Amino acid sequence: MAQAQTNAAEFTVSEISGAIKRTMEDTFGYVRVRGEVSGYRGPHSSGHCYFSLKDEKTRLEAVIWRNAFGKLKFKPEEGLEVIATGRITTFPGSSKYQIVIDSLEPAGVGALMALLEERRKKLMAEGLFDAARKKQLPYLPQVIGVVTSPTGAVIRDILHRLSDRFPLHVLVWPVRVQGEACGEEVAEGIRGFNAIEPGGKIPRPDVIIVARGGGSLEDLWSFNDEVVVRAAADSDIPLISAVGHETDWTLIDHAADMRAPTPTGAAEIAVPVKAELVGIIDDLARRNGTGLLRLIQGRRTELRAAAAALPRDLIALPRQRYDMAAGALGQALKANTATHRGHLQAASGRFHLGMLRQSVHMGRERLSGLAERADRALKVITQRQRARLDGGAQLLDALSYKSVLNRGYAVVRDEADAPIARASGVSSGIALRVEFADGTVEAVAAGSAGSAPRRKPKAKTTRKERPEQGDLF
Repeated sequence: MAQAQTNAAEFTVSEISGAIKRTMEDTFGYVRVRGEVSGYRGPHSSGHCYFSLKDEKTRLEAVIWRNAFGKLKFKPEEGLEVIATGRITTFPGSSKYQIVIDSLEPAGVGALMALLEERRKKLMAEGLFDAARKKQLPYLPQVIGVVTSPTGAVIRDILHRLSDRFPLHVLVWPVRVQGEACGEEVAEGIRGFNAIEPGGKIPRPDVIIVARGGGSLEDLWSFNDEVVVRAAADSDIPLISAVGHETDWTLIDHAADMRAPTPTGAAEIAVPVKAELVGIIDDLARRNGTGLLRLIQGRRTELRAAAAALPRDLIALPRQRYDMAAGALGQALKANTATHRGHLQAASGRFHLGMLRQSVHMGRERLSGLAERADRALKVITQRQRARLDGGAQLLDALSYKSVLNRGYAVVRDEADAPIARASGVSSGIALRVEFADGTVEAVAAGSAGSAPRRKPKAKTTRKERPEQGDLF
């Protein structure tokens, strides 16, 4: 059959695909496409990313080459509405068109907030935000670890505030606080501080501060990454989140053990004021000393009251038993020595002469030892009894009426040698004995109680009749 004649040009498949490719690229050039990320599974093993952008009716294939993906400020996430900037081209291998994305940004704050809320609910359902997971911050940490940029104003503010309040050791884990690598670096900093062994060359922090200055939602987005939130929740070291300003909230704030409104506020939460702490300690020390003094004074008063109320004869009977036992100790020791000597003599007859000599020698040594102990015991008892006797004599002297006589007083006695304590007990003409400190004088009463004293005549005595006798009144 003869082939039909036509004037249409004939093209190969490659020529057609190339022509379409050039036409689309020349026609559209760079475009901005708004759509929802669909089918995103992260970078391929080659480093390239393949997914789709879709709206209510249509789907557009998209690709991000490896070199462009590393430079993206904002990474694609499943379900996120974005605005992609790139060029429309075709893929001849499957006869389809696609967009090669050079930059990516979220399609407004609403899209980010919706994604953030969805992620928050997901992580909360896993229990990462539970209050039971929160750890108590140490009251006075020795070392503080800070995960932040080493060149920004944040670390200077933290160090300055710590220096004002309570200077201590600070370790800084340098990270980028914005950009594509921020989330992974922050998570690695948290895990790195937890990996430090206690007691090693590098001190292990007692508390961690994750800090960044304020910024937009896009600037702080890395602190909403799941890897950051999970690292914060898994930290064994108490963690303070200080990301953004007071009104800025990120997911790490929910997972942290404490949220600070600002990085400076995190430093204030981490340590107390040293001057105030010293003042509290001084006040407690002063109160403790005052309390101890009051306690000692109270105990002393109670002891004195108890001693005053103690009956004097309470220890008299035990003291008497002690004296009797001490007195019998010497005789008991002698009797015990004699008994053992008799036992030794009785036992000596049952041994051989050689053994007997040895036994006698040992017995003599033992007897000598007992005798020496008895002598020492007798000396100790004698010394104690002498000391008690001396004490009694001193007490007797102190209480004796003779000490009163030494001060110029006298004791008047009647014929029966009984003391006369009142003038009413004296009758005229009775014989009296007046005892002074240096001797006794015999006298006769010249009057009775109530009678006027008489000066004359005085009682006359003779040495032969009444020696050492004089007139008292």
